Amino acid sequence: MTQFARRLDGVRVAFDTTSGERPVLLVHGFASTAAVTWHSSGWVRGLGESGRGAVTPDLRGHGRSDKPHRVADYAPRQLAADLVAVLDTLELDRVDVIGYSMGSRVVAALAGLAPERVRRLVLGGAGPLELFDTWDLDAVERYVIAGDRPADPSIAAVLGPAIAAGADREALLACVRGVAGCTLDVPAGIPQLFVAGGADTIPSGVAALAADRGAQYLELPGRTHFNALIAPEFRQAALQFLA
Repeated sequence: MTQFARRLDGVRVAFDTTSGERPVLLVHGFASTAAVTWHSSGWVRGLGESGRGAVTPDLRGHGRSDKPHRVADYAPRQLAADLVAVLDTLELDRVDVIGYSMGSRVVAALAGLAPERVRRLVLGGAGPLELFDTWDLDAVERYVIAGDRPADPSIAAVLGPAIAAGADREALLACVRGVAGCTLDVPAGIPQLFVAGGADTIPSGVAALAADRGAQYLELPGRTHFNALIAPEFRQAALQFLA
């Protein structure tokens, strides 16, 4: 049954939970949902089979959550505060957290905002260079609003399926502008595991970033940004790291 956490600004954040010990907070990426990223991929089932529960929110602007249109509503601190509201609603003081793609940046922002709430952190499909920061944001706006084909094929590849599925275009655009340039900075003392597909260019440089931090790193040979998440080795490594 879907539950909602409500922020002071009135934004409602939808989330689901599954039973199990020490629930893991799972945060999806841009233009996706918790159902697509974590339920359909087998992650929630896999956590349950290991005895762990799951908390799976839809980020604001996505899925069943509210979809404000102001860029300021998608600042990393706002997205992180939404997750704190979910944890508060469930009365969870401290959790393990897994993020994928943009979700990795959101959970990094959560660790910065409320480090006492994060036990261990798995960051998948993200590297030191934030994807939206490489985009021509005016071209993104022309594509989202008017359908003008952008010169950068990654814009259409990421946004096209969401638009075709009926996503809120103004919310998508506000999210891109709000998140652009968001870092993966995490306070010292929180153990981190980075995971990336070997054929994924989005997290370029992540191996060096992990090494600089003394963090663990797993590369998934041949995996792309779109299929790394379903690699059994990813789930196995995450579960072992969080054990």
